[in-house]
Amino acid sequence: MPNQQKKVIFCTAGVLSFTCALGVVTALGTPLWIKATFLCKTGALLVNASGQELDKFMGEMQYGLFHGEGVRQCGLGARPFRFSFFPDFLKLIPVSIHVNVILFSTILILLTMVGTAFFMYNAFGKPFETLHGPLGLYLLSFISGNICPNTLFVPSVAGSCGCLVMILFASEVKIHHLSEKIANYKEGTYAYKTQSEKYTTSFWVIFICFFVHFLNGLLIRLAGFRFPFAKSKDTETTNVAVDLMY
Repeated sequence: MPNQQKKVIFCTAGVLSFTCALGVVTALGTPLWIKATFLCKTGALLVNASGQELDKFMGEMQYGLFHGEGVRQCGLGARPFRFSFFPDFLKLIPVSIHVNVILFSTILILLTMVGTAFFMYNAFGKPFETLHGPLGLYLLSFISGNICPNTLFVPSVAGSCGCLVMILFASEVKIHHLSEKIANYKEGTYAYKTQSEKYTTSFWVIFICFFVHFLNGLLIRLAGFRFPFAKSKDTETTNVAVDLMY
């Protein structure tokens, strides 16, 4: 492939990585990871509410990794509330999982920025045969975005920070009932039950970032570089011929 086309491909990959890094930085600080609705069971049972009457007992909230906000309703009007995970919920949430989500998100940002630098270095320099060349790009894409070093692009949860962030956060929300715990925080009189939860903008930004790293791996291959540890047929034929000579 001509050098000009390689520059275009590496520049494209670099711009995608940089955009991805900015997106993750923004997602990390916004309360737009999940939106949940919850029912005030105590109030609904007291008045035996049903149908449209339940709307008076439905609250909602949205939150991210550091803070969030919502509205509680129990038949007596809306009660807005705001909260922060640190230090308010240290005894309420699974701290180890939550900290790991933040940690892997930070690692994802750092690796994506380093990947951007490597892509741009490959685009405007002559490092194709150095340690910063394609092997380095594959390594970064594998660690931060899950590109497996073989002929097929097979997602692997173990090596992907992006996947780990999504999996850990999803387990914190679903398995540990995070939304329900937040809704019931310091509510001694009323009991709330989660009705629905959906992932919002910031969560999907992480997913897109994971997909971008996968796409960057395709771009590296499109530039004409083989995957690490993949031997060409010509090399194998030569090796066989040498073996036969001896």
